[in-house]
Amino acid sequence: MARHGGGRGWYGKVAAAALGVTLLAGGAAAWSAQAGVTGGAAPEARATGPASPRGAVTPVDVSIAHASDAGPKGVNITIDDGPDPSWTPQVLGILKEYGVKATFCMVGTQAQAHPGLVKEVVAAGHRLCDHSVSHDTSMDKKPEAYQAREILDAERMITEASGGVRPMYYRAPGGAFTPYSRKLAASRGMRPLGWNVDTKDFERPGTDAIVATVERELPNGPTLLFHDAGGDRSETVAALRRVLPRLKAEGYEFGFPVR
Repeated sequence: MARHGGGRGWYGKVAAAALGVTLLAGGAAAWSAQAGVTGGAAPEARATGPASPRGAVTPVDVSIAHASDAGPKGVNITIDDGPDPSWTPQVLGILKEYGVKATFCMVGTQAQAHPGLVKEVVAAGHRLCDHSVSHDTSMDKKPEAYQAREILDAERMITEASGGVRPMYYRAPGGAFTPYSRKLAASRGMRPLGWNVDTKDFERPGTDAIVATVERELPNGPTLLFHDAGGDRSETVAALRRVLPRLKAEGYEFGFPVR
């Protein structure tokens, strides 16, 4: 999600939960060590058993992806901050209704708390994205060891919750990428993922405003940012119900971000 100044109470709770997770004896350290993270050294592109049960990790491009694999009229729907038991099923229902596949950027603790929803997302043909453990939008100001824990622990949590399907992207909370975090994610097979259209749905501006933002800013690029957690997402659900058929009628094709 983009950097928003208010409404951080929910993320405070996530951060508190994440603190206990990232400090588990041996867990984070072992995971970081397996991925070749040592101090300020460049991350190594190495496969690890727990992270990639369905095949070795293949490094990807370190640049931040925005383009769609669906071509010049492609649109990427990306859904951040979940999964959430109240809103993710509704979002999944709308996507199914209109035959749209999306990329779900999941917070590690949310995935760990709701593994059934993660598996539903995968079973429906959507893609997974690592959105860190605790959604710290100041990650770019933190030490590299902290960034590594946030990225790698979330990767592990999401992979375990999915039943073995690894995230294909990494989206830094609030866009707080660093050269180090991009290289680390890419070495783990997760393409750094940006956005072109921030719908501002997190601020609950009203369904009409969310739809208007999509229409106004879509010429900026194909990757749209929505949210399925972090508060009341009823406006997001209503906006998706209007945006998806409208984009289809205008000749857009729904795809995934390039890797």
